[in-house]
Amino acid sequence: MDDRCLLFFVRTPQRGAAKSRLAKAMGEEATGDLYKNFILDMLSTLEKGDFPFQVCFYPADAPTDMRKAFGDLYQYLPQQGTDLGERMEHCFCQAFSAGFCRAVLIGSDLPDLPLDIINDAFASLQSIDAVIGPAVDGGYYLIGFTRDSFTSEVFRGMPWGAETVLQQTIDILKNIRRTIHLLPSWSDIDNVEDLKKFFERNRETPRCPRTMAYLKDKNVLAGRR
Repeated sequence: MDDRCLLFFVRTPQRGAAKSRLAKAMGEEATGDLYKNFILDMLSTLEKGDFPFQVCFYPADAPTDMRKAFGDLYQYLPQQGTDLGERMEHCFCQAFSAGFCRAVLIGSDLPDLPLDIINDAFASLQSIDAVIGPAVDGGYYLIGFTRDSFTSEVFRGMPWGAETVLQQTIDILKNIRRTIHLLPSWSDIDNVEDLKKFFERNRETPRCPRTMAYLKDKNVLAGRR
């Protein structure tokens, strides 16, 4: 059994279920379609890895919707908890209870995230207690622990969505004497400006083909501010 597990955090790609800030500018239907392409591109990246992964979905009562959207080939795990912190904590606990020794969690709004970054995260956990991928907005796009170094403290009472989340997380880990490896910073996609930057940096790359094709075919960014 591989001692690693990747926890891929997603929302069901239903109308109005994800990316509320994008939906205000683009409409719920277009945002739902776009978000589904985010997930499909990221699944393609994860399939190229040599580690097992679980698709951790929210809301927890939507397994049928997930299988309908993405098929039966993946292992699905419902997110359980009253807020994002509780849901992340629960999925880490599930992974370690299942026998995995290293677990890494990533979000689903990073369709151009390179596989090398995920591999680096797992490799660092061979000698480091915790790994974090800083997001440019002050949060993080990835976090990982070993079974022995895992702490729920970083998930409790955190102001999710605030630009202080990354620093508060680092401070907590340092206060309990956990060693930390910081990955390269990366941009997740929360609003139209993020989406425009994503489009420009991937215009001439082969990455995230489904998302890029959708943006080009639907001319989604035309006139968006």
